[in-house]
Amino acid sequence: MSVTSRPDLLVDATLPDGTRADLTLRDGRIAAVTPAVERFGPPPTGALGLAGALVLPAFVDGHIHLDKTFLGADWQPHVTGGTIRERVAAERALRERVRVPVGERAEHLVRRVVALGTGHVRSHVDVDPWLGLTGLHALVELRERCRDLLSMQLVAFPQSGIVTAPGVADLLDAALREGADLIGGLDPLGFDGDVAGHLDVVFGLAERHGAGIDLHLHDGGEPGAAQLREIAARTAALGLADTVTVSHAYCLGALAPAEFARTADALAAAGVSILTNGPSGPMPPVLALRERGVRVFAGSDNIRDAWWPYGTGDMLERATIVGLRQDLCTDAELAVAADLVTDAAAAALGLADYGLRVGARADLVVVEATSTQAAVAAHPARRLVLHGGRVVATDGRLAG
Repeated sequence: MSVTSRPDLLVDATLPDGTRADLTLRDGRIAAVTPAVERFGPPPTGALGLAGALVLPAFVDGHIHLDKTFLGADWQPHVTGGTIRERVAAERALRERVRVPVGERAEHLVRRVVALGTGHVRSHVDVDPWLGLTGLHALVELRERCRDLLSMQLVAFPQSGIVTAPGVADLLDAALREGADLIGGLDPLGFDGDVAGHLDVVFGLAERHGAGIDLHLHDGGEPGAAQLREIAARTAALGLADTVTVSHAYCLGALAPAEFARTADALAAAGVSILTNGPSGPMPPVLALRERGVRVFAGSDNIRDAWWPYGTGDMLERATIVGLRQDLCTDAELAVAADLVTDAAAAALGLADYGLRVGARADLVVVEATSTQAAVAAHPARRLVLHGGRVVATDGRLAG
């Protein structure tokens, strides 16, 4: 395909609903979506012919750890661990041995995910007594350096706790002043042993800075569910609907029906979203949560780091993984899997000008498939990636 860096027209695209259309692009946005017109010969100057290839809005990775990846450095053998606290300590020791700077490793991962069609990411970045704000500052610089490739939200993540880690509350406060977009949290009960104290800091900082919230919650069973309901109650009390996410929420995959319904209804009423990466153990039941009105979306989580040696950064592959884990097989269910990495994720991240519609930003990915279902089932090659109407990758490689 001969590629124009800023095409005016995408000719003969297949849209997610199966229709064929031409997309007119202007000033980095979608100016028109019209039925495909039969043409003979090569496409006009400034146009790209897609020959029926599928066009989707650029993928959204709703949970990634750019600061943790070892991409760009030598392979690091995986170190096993027991509790979360033990894993945190092992990670700290391992990262101290890696000499490639955080920003350089993170950029390797950014370039990979962009080439695979991701246009927006939410990255958690560790803030703790040992690292301080060094990781945050590196990612703030990277966010600016890569602004023409993708948009990046940063979550100040207290990987070593808040209540049990002296000075972290102040560091989180500083992080929100120095470039973080959201405040994070980690297992208020299981890690810090103080649900009220942990959440007082998180919600207090969110209210003070007008920031969103995205907490990690690994705690299982009723203790995990009780924390979800407490998060929902605080969200509702402060009027923070649609700005709060709980990542992982494994407990939702192992609750009795009545307890699940009670917890899901509290989340839906408060406007709390749930993030899943399709883990190997219990995971939030996607369809059941959506049926009760809870927004669910997906992310990569860890990619080639101390927590997990796997990961490609491919959000279509992530949709496939979630689909396999949740037995999503019908066409309608495969469309849900795609939604987790596109529209649902964009809504959770508050991306107001996202989508395949007139007026939206032209953040698009062209997939070698003829339907959304086929794309989720096999996560085929990406032919073209656009960010703000500019071609940033072709055939899985960054442009330029």
